[in-house]
Amino acid sequence: MTTSATAQAFAERAERFIQILEATCGRWDDLSPCEGWTVRDVVAHVIDSERDFLARHDLLDTPAPSMDDPAEAFRAHAADVVGVLGRDGTADRAYDGYFGRTTFGATMSEFYGWDLVIHGWDVARATGKDWSISDEEARMLGAEADGWGDALYSEGICSAPVAVAEGASAQDRLLGRLGRDPGWAPSA
Repeated sequence: MTTSATAQAFAERAERFIQILEATCGRWDDLSPCEGWTVRDVVAHVIDSERDFLARHDLLDTPAPSMDDPAEAFRAHAADVVGVLGRDGTADRAYDGYFGRTTFGATMSEFYGWDLVIHGWDVARATGKDWSISDEEARMLGAEADGWGDALYSEGICSAPVAVAEGASAQDRLLGRLGRDPGWAPSA
């Protein structure tokens, strides 16, 4: 992908995540499918992990946004990331990543963008909103995960796979593979 394409890919996934956050109706303290995490914790994790990556590479030095309003915090953060990716040559700049040589744009649009889709499902499910991952995107995300091998189940990435019903949808197969129970629902 070109600089503009990787920045655009991240921006599109970030915008979908923002739409999910805006639909939470302020239910930031609801428990999420991520064991022990509230919706606010999920959003903080997304922001913190992206900020940490960019800061480690001296690409981001703005202060972390306040988590008083997680939707606004992520909106400000996403604008910072898109700004970083839009700097001359930054998105196309290569570095040695965990899985080998890659670019900052590819990492943000693929790995961290991937994270936005999965955590988008977590937030939507936690707050009782109807949102799903399309079959095409679920297959694409699964193919990306294939490249991570056992690292997918490293500390802080995904939990061990969860069994899903035979004939489950592409989304449910992906979620089960990532350690999520596709049938998870907030407790009454």
